[in-house]
Amino acid sequence: MVSGPSTFGAVLLAAGAATRMGRRPKCLLERDGQALIRHLVHALLSAGVRDVVVVLGHYAAQIRPALQGLPVQIVQNPAPDLGQASSLHLGLRALPELSEGVVVALADQPLITAADVADLLQAFTRRPTGTDMLVPMVAGLPGNPVVFSESVRRDLLASGSDVGGKQWQRTHPEQLYRWPTANENYRQDVDSPADVASLAIQKNVHLSWATDNPAKPADRG
Repeated sequence: MVSGPSTFGAVLLAAGAATRMGRRPKCLLERDGQALIRHLVHALLSAGVRDVVVVLGHYAAQIRPALQGLPVQIVQNPAPDLGQASSLHLGLRALPELSEGVVVALADQPLITAADVADLLQAFTRRPTGTDMLVPMVAGLPGNPVVFSESVRRDLLASGSDVGGKQWQRTHPEQLYRWPTANENYRQDVDSPADVASLAIQKNVHLSWATDNPAKPADRG
């Protein structure tokens, strides 16, 4: 766990329709008896992130119980089909002003750990002068979470709700820090049953729905 005070916040996005997962909320897949969304919240908080805002949309009623007891703020997107950028804007508005930056994370990344988040935060604090957004790059491909400065948050909130991180990157390429890393955890998410099966084969990480495993161990986290 990171020691000392943190001035990072996080927006955790979990508002999607999960069409490729058969319209079941991906973030409720469980690893070792714990829902992925709960796993991600623990990773963020344990890495020293101070404020976590979770944005829900589709399946909000099903997801809320998985967040019970966690020190997070929940925001609901009333129109999640407008796209991920609309959820990002809602989350950014809900965060207090932060002197260091914002982590934007996805709730369907089963391999992300507190150490992975801490590495991102450290890399961001050491980023090249003149850059304001960090994207982890694994074998030349972009991953998640991403981290950006308070000035980027202000830029995004001053733009339309359809302007998200990718659009900002295209218009501010000189301010983007593509952080090279060999950590494949940043590239791993689960969008479909095929992704779940591949994760089990390639990483020996097994995910399942709580309803498929009634004898699952209790969540102590």
